Amino acid sequence: MSYTEEVYERVVAQNPGEPEFHQAVKEVLDSLKVVIDKNEEEYRKLSILERLVEPERIISFKVPWIDDNGTVQVNKGYRVQFNSAIGPYKGGLRFHPSVNQGILKFLGFEQTFKNSLTGLPIGGGKGGSNFDPKGKSDREVMAFCQSFMTELCKYIGADTDVPAGDIGVGGREIGYLFGQYKRIRGLYEGVLTGKGLSFGGSLIRTEATGYGVVYMLNEIAKAHNDSVEGKTIVVTGSGNVAIYAVEKATQLGAKVVAMNDSNGYIYDPNGINLDVVKDIKEVKRGRIKEYADRVEGATYTEGLGIWNIKCDIYLPCATQNELGLDGAKTLVANGCKYVVEGANMPTTLDATTYLQENGVLFMPGKAANAGGVATSALEMSQNSMRLSWTREEVDEKLHNIMIDIFHKADDAAKRYGMEDNYVVGANIAGFEKVVDAMKAQGIV
Repeated sequence: MSYTEEVYERVVAQNPGEPEFHQAVKEVLDSLKVVIDKNEEEYRKLSILERLVEPERIISFKVPWIDDNGTVQVNKGYRVQFNSAIGPYKGGLRFHPSVNQGILKFLGFEQTFKNSLTGLPIGGGKGGSNFDPKGKSDREVMAFCQSFMTELCKYIGADTDVPAGDIGVGGREIGYLFGQYKRIRGLYEGVLTGKGLSFGGSLIRTEATGYGVVYMLNEIAKAHNDSVEGKTIVVTGSGNVAIYAVEKATQLGAKVVAMNDSNGYIYDPNGINLDVVKDIKEVKRGRIKEYADRVEGATYTEGLGIWNIKCDIYLPCATQNELGLDGAKTLVANGCKYVVEGANMPTTLDATTYLQENGVLFMPGKAANAGGVATSALEMSQNSMRLSWTREEVDEKLHNIMIDIFHKADDAAKRYGMEDNYVVGANIAGFEKVVDAMKAQGIV
């Protein structure tokens, strides 16, 4: 049995009931086999892979808070500090009923490689709670966030661990969290990113992940003598990442015809009217089906199946494992040429393999959606220097980071004779930097 297989079996045995974490580890270790085999003796001696797949620290805590009826509610809170070899832990907080320790370990593990690819000095972490902000009043969200931060503040700091937002954690939640951190610790520092512009936030941060996905898509197309312009695109999700992927793709001359949420999907053959989507999702916090009532010619379909809409490019920007094998087969049959992940691991392993084997150019989330955390790191830099860069400055830095990530993944894939396999390329490029730092710092 190979070293990578041994470590994977150990991960499954020692982390029962955590399928998302198992999946993330398997995808990375399978990709790294070509690298590990060349240096197996050294990596075994130093237990590089065993150290890489084990979080440095996991904090788990209860979060009691009082709802609008005066009833005490209790949620679970977590912070997984996965790897600090190249910088302080960096990664979002997710507030969603599906949150558990296994999902956060998968996200923290992925974040380690994603952050490495940005070229910026940030390690990997992730956190969150099974609290659901949907349907809660602002006062209830504030009460929860203050209780959550009362415990979390003991373990984070500008040079230790810098959380950001993720699913369920937007500007409102970050504001409440930052206010409570400042109140308890007495520090005004860049401990959270995604802050409001009036208290240390960065321009372009809201748009960064979605913009970065399309910048990455554009680089892949250019490398294959193609263009985004004139292409038909399906974007899954209707949150922050999806909205700004649609915005940037439209600016580059593509036509986005479909979006969805957890209830169903909309199809607009004339191209999505993003002003309507923003009003529904960002202003009214409503459901995507309202779009069909407001836009002539648009239709709404309940349930799954957005992949049935014919497209040249598919951008999954919702959540993990949303695109399975059946969906991948439909995309291929309908002539889809590019799948670029805006969410974290939204494509199952068998679907990813099928897409690659059938000529679809596939870029994994750890490379494609790194624009968000890259801009968070730029926010950290601005906070440290007490500066605020212009929108144009931040956008240019983001664009250049995404171009650089593409070339790192592309070059690594070519070095190992696997051209156009960006899954392998991204994993190898991220791994090499982290391991170099781990080896230099000794057994820690």
